Amino acid sequence: MDLLGFYPLFYVPHFGSAWLMGLTGAIHIMASHTSVGAALLFAFLAYKAQKENRTDLYDYMKRYGMFLLIFSYVIGSITGPGIWYTATAASPRGISALIHNFVWVWATEWVFFVYEVLGVFALIYFIDKIDRKTHLKLTYTFAIASVGTLALIIGIISFMMWPGTDAYYATGSASDAFFGINTFPHMFLRIGFMIMMSGIIGMIISSAMRKENKALSEELTQKMGWVSLLGGFVTVFFFMWYVNTLPLNALTLLGMQKDTIVMNRIILAILFSVYFSIAIIKPQWVTRTLAITMMLVIGIVGVWPGEKLRETMRKPWVAGQYVYSDQIIGRDVPGKGIKDETGRLSEKGLLKLDPWIPDRLRTITPENKLEVGKLLTRIACSNCHSLEKDGVYRPLMPLAGPMGEEGIKDYMKNVIGTGSIAYMPKISLPDEEYDAMAAYIASQAK
Repeated sequence: MDLLGFYPLFYVPHFGSAWLMGLTGAIHIMASHTSVGAALLFAFLAYKAQKENRTDLYDYMKRYGMFLLIFSYVIGSITGPGIWYTATAASPRGISALIHNFVWVWATEWVFFVYEVLGVFALIYFIDKIDRKTHLKLTYTFAIASVGTLALIIGIISFMMWPGTDAYYATGSASDAFFGINTFPHMFLRIGFMIMMSGIIGMIISSAMRKENKALSEELTQKMGWVSLLGGFVTVFFFMWYVNTLPLNALTLLGMQKDTIVMNRIILAILFSVYFSIAIIKPQWVTRTLAITMMLVIGIVGVWPGEKLRETMRKPWVAGQYVYSDQIIGRDVPGKGIKDETGRLSEKGLLKLDPWIPDRLRTITPENKLEVGKLLTRIACSNCHSLEKDGVYRPLMPLAGPMGEEGIKDYMKNVIGTGSIAYMPKISLPDEEYDAMAAYIASQAK
């Protein structure tokens, strides 16, 4: 039998598979972005401590480093592989595309990451056991390893949005895939946010020192306010550049949510500008409770919506703008010997080409029509939609229900089947498979 290289279906009820990755990613970003920002902050503090003979700054760095070990390197090291685990389950052909394009880049990133993890332990352990110049050099190498890890992984993540150049499709080259037009604005956008996060976390540490050393606590809170303000400015500046490097499908989806996104970001910008200004002008007002609260606010109201937006904007693709979110290859990549599969699916259908379809469902009968429709709907739609009426993210049934069975089939065949919507995969199937899907969706939407 002529089969496509599909993988078994992974579906999370009520949420959809892709959003599990987004949730894991939001937690990971809080931890990992703090670690890279803190590495740059440590380099600055170690330089200042060595140059000005400020032994009190070493105590602050040690406290910060202990927090970093738990928050970033335990939580981050768990959720980092967790992202790729959930991504592999949700979009296995997408992850396969990343591995086939970036296997050596990824391997190099892990070398940097291992050094980074060892470096933070050494940085804290040797802080009062080696001379300050040696410790400063160790801090610099830790910062370089952290930024190196970021730079390498950003090239891979940016490719998930799009290669940014048509040259990649002809050459299949890792460099053409890595150096897209949005790689560098994406990287500097993240560096800005990382610097801001290092300041936000830094205020938690400095505010906790108030009973022991009030003057030092307020000085460091003030410095962290400036650090956060700088990071926030860099984030906003490079976000505007980043938006101008997005592909059409991403811009279309961004435009659909523009009002909500702009309002959310304006409120956040005002709130945190006031917070950072208070830290600079009245550092004594920043308590540990306030600092922890603001960290949670940036995570829940800032990072999580941002991760949802990033997951959304890539649609209908998951990698390189040739792997659709439903695992189907949607365009030719001559440089990789990859062929567009949409034509074969239109001719033969999923029931004939997906190797994981049970044999008893490969032929549609009146008895199994709804069961086949359910399976086909999950394969075609579940990476972007939750399929229950009370689904949390983009529930399909409330959207499709008012159309009725004939309306659903017509929409699938003449809209989705022709690929006329920029943010939805082209799903062109034989009539009988559309019939089964429409019958199932209509039965569930009632």
